[in-house]
Order: sequence, then structure tokens, then C-alpha cells
Amino acid sequence: MKEIISSLDIGSSTVKLVVGEVYKNELNILAVSEVKSKGVKKGIIVNVEETLISLKEVFSRCQEMLDIKINKVVLVIPSYYAEYLLTEGKCSVSNDDGLVTNDEVLKVLQNCVVNKVPSNKEFVSVTPIEFKIDDSDKKYKDPKGLKAETLSCKAVLSLAPKKNVYTAISLLENIGVNVVDINFGGVADYYEFKNDSLDKRNTAVINIGDEKTEVTIFKKGIAIESENIDIGAKSIERDICYIYDIDRRTAKKLKEKFALAHKRNASTTWSEEVLTNKEENIKINQYEISEIISSRLREILNLSRKQINLLTKMEISSIIITGGTTELNDFNLVVDEEFAKEMEFYKVQEMGCRHNKYSSVLGMIKYYHEKLTFRNKVASTVDEESQEELVNNKKSNNSSILGKIYGYFFNN
Repeated sequence: MKEIISSLDIGSSTVKLVVGEVYKNELNILAVSEVKSKGVKKGIIVNVEETLISLKEVFSRCQEMLDIKINKVVLVIPSYYAEYLLTEGKCSVSNDDGLVTNDEVLKVLQNCVVNKVPSNKEFVSVTPIEFKIDDSDKKYKDPKGLKAETLSCKAVLSLAPKKNVYTAISLLENIGVNVVDINFGGVADYYEFKNDSLDKRNTAVINIGDEKTEVTIFKKGIAIESENIDIGAKSIERDICYIYDIDRRTAKKLKEKFALAHKRNASTTWSEEVLTNKEENIKINQYEISEIISSRLREILNLSRKQINLLTKMEISSIIITGGTTELNDFNLVVDEEFAKEMEFYKVQEMGCRHNKYSSVLGMIKYYHEKLTFRNKVASTVDEESQEELVNNKKSNNSSILGKIYGYFFNN
């Protein structure tokens, strides 16, 4: 059975649904659907009827591409009021061989969770830090196959307010979609870019979203703190709207297609003519608008750095900055000045999703795959019957580019 995983990110600006296949630890994108988000403010669903419209549309588009029903997803959830608790669990190894198996690993992780979740919180994930066998002080990342009488585990338990989870899950169930796993956007971002080097360091992840900026702290690959700052890309667009008296749609287009994130390379002679709200034609200079954007970006990054210092006293070795705003031309110049050597600039590289706005939805796929691989399970949200239908559909439609891609993924 192939590991085909569908991942959903309900953002303030857009709702993104990605279906990908993990093959030999590489993620191949099979389908991408993105629609304008409705009824969502700062990552929280505030109008269920409007959000339901967006969800139906994003699934309809994706299912039309694949010719199959998508009825299971992994879901990115907001980290507002998230909690991270250090926890421990222990279990006996009672099988005939006396060897630690996947069953004991799952049992000890369950024991790390039992009676640890407050009534007003929802369990999100349990991430093992280390395992120990019997009374030994030796620590293991993966104890499976070791001889033991008892297995103990130290782990980090992630929790979220129930409303942050249940509203989205209920809406998805309403359209016939089950959520098989959840995690925070910051964790998903980390998994999109994670490597062995990052897993050995203390890292901060900053995701500049549409209405908020999420900051998450990782200690050697494990999330331990997170916070949201109520400022994002929309603040930049509001600045442009206010200064030039133009609508937000025009401001967003100028920001993404014309302006630069830093004024260093901006032209003082290149201008764009636009219509103001008073229906007056004005010319906007690239240097001036870039200066406006740069100023707000510096504020966002400065606030993020302060938030990192509030969240942890650890020395942070790496800072990952992601989100759609990081795709602005010359964004790296602003980052270099604000963070200097601390910054490592990462870019989403998956073909079909080569944009940092997809980092959370893609990282969620990788998180789910790694989690189930550790538990010796196949990570797939698409059952075998649907996979067979998917292959047959694309074999009969190889005239399209998408059909050729499917032929490559499934026949090799």
C-alpha cells in the first residue's frame, strides 16, 4: 500500500489542501487545492457557515483533480493558548521473547498521556524525548528490539483548547471527512524543513501569516513553547492602503508583484499607476512603497525576536522564518539585518508547492509519515480501493500533465 496523505490547513487568508505521496522519504505532490478563506480570523473559525463553504470548495477542487473521494485528512490547528507539559510513563514488557516491540512503545506513550490532560484541554500529541529500559541510565531514541522487563519514557505532551480543535473537526465531519491526526502549524513548519543538524540544536520557527505571526521554540527537535503575535501580512497591506488611499486588492497586488521587501535594490524611477478610492490616478514609486513594506517587516521580525526571548532563556542556534510573506523579493536582506548569523533561510522545494505559504500543510504530511513510521505503521489517508481507482483513472487520462505525473509516481 502506498503512503498517500492528504493534509489540510485552514488559514485566515486561504484554505489549502494538499495530497502527496511519501516514497523513499521524499514527498511527491499529487494534487494541490487552494481557495479564499471565509469565516476565519487569526486562524480561528468564527463563522462556521462561511468556513463550511470554503471547505466544500477546496475539497471539491481537489477531488476533481484526482477523481476520488477524499474522506480523511491530517489537520493543521492554531496554537493559541497551547500548552507543552513534560511527562513520564512506564510499562512492563510481558511478551514471550522479553523484547521491546511496537506494542510496548505505544503502551508507554499512552501511559505518558493518561490522567495528564486537563478537562478544558484537548490532547494534540505526545513526543518522546528518551526511553530507558529497566533500571539502566542509558537513554534510547528507539528501544524496539531491546531485551527488557520494563520500559520507561520521558516525553512532551502538547495540549490545545478544545474549541481550537472541535470546531474544525465538526465542520469536516459535516462534509464526510475524518481527521486522523492534528498538530500545530509551528510543528508542521519545523517538519517541512527539519534535518539531522536542526534536530541537534535549539531552534525558533517564525511563521508570518496573514493576520498573525506564530513563534515556536524547539529544543533539539521537540516543540516546548509557542506564542502568537497579532500582526502579519495584512498589516503591511493596510499600511499601503492608508498611505496611498487604495483598496486592499490593489495594495496586495503591488506588494507581491511590484514592491521589494528592502529598499536597497528598489528603483527610484520605476513607478506604477493606480486608481485611488477617490478615483484619482496616482503613480507609486517602487522605492517609496518598498520603504513602507520594509518598515513593517522590521517591526514584525523585531517583535518575533522579543517573543523568542520571552519564551525561552535557552541559546537559540537557528531561526527558521516561513509563511507566504517570506516570498517577497529581497526579504532575505531585511532578515540579514535583523537576525544576522542566527538566521537560516529555508525555501519549500516540493514541485507543485514551491512557495513558503505551503510550509505548514506540507510539513504536516511529513510529521504524520515520520510518526507512523516510528510506530511501524503505514501512513496513508487513502485506502487501497481508492488508490487503485486513482491509478486506473490516471492511466486512462495520460494526455494531461497531471496524468503523466501520476503515471510516473505509481508505475515506478
